[in-house]
Amino acid sequence: MPFVLPELPYDPAALQPHMSAETLEYHHGKHHKAYVDKANSLIADKGSAQQSLIETIATARAAGDKALFNNAAQIWNHSFFWQCLAPAGQKPTSKLADLITAKFGSTEALVEALVKEAVGHFASGWAWLVLDGDTLAITSLHDADTPADKGPKPLLVLDVWEHAYYIDYRNARPKYAETVLGNIINWDFVAQNLDGNGALRADQK
Repeated sequence: MPFVLPELPYDPAALQPHMSAETLEYHHGKHHKAYVDKANSLIADKGSAQQSLIETIATARAAGDKALFNNAAQIWNHSFFWQCLAPAGQKPTSKLADLITAKFGSTEALVEALVKEAVGHFASGWAWLVLDGDTLAITSLHDADTPADKGPKPLLVLDVWEHAYYIDYRNARPKYAETVLGNIINWDFVAQNLDGNGALRADQK
């Protein structure tokens, strides 16, 4: 079966005023959908057997197939990003809270560090909170690159492509990063990813 655009886990207006329904209409309904459609078209044109999404990402990466890799990876990154957001911001608890305290001292300090990474990342990409061994770490990846198929375990991501924030924040990436990370993070989903139980840790077919 071809890849499909996953539904948002909340109503498009649920993240307002921090992220508008119009942004989600364009970002999810047009940009994300375009990656799904393009990946399916590339696979059909090649006559390739349909693989799972992560298998497709890994195969395309190994083969140097940039077009398929970019589109498949962007499907995964965006699907993960939507689940990192929640209408009502929560607070980290239990094991996640302990890891945050051990590495950053507080949730506020973690958010500040992730905002700094997101703002300092040059051009398009993604700012990630990952689990590297037993320790939390912050990193960023360029363009469509993803930790889905390799590297440390992804826990949380912020999309820093311009289309993620231009409608609501124009070119003010710092304001976008501070607002989203400070108000609408789904910390329950982040915690689930610690043990590999987040919705996207089970490979999408």
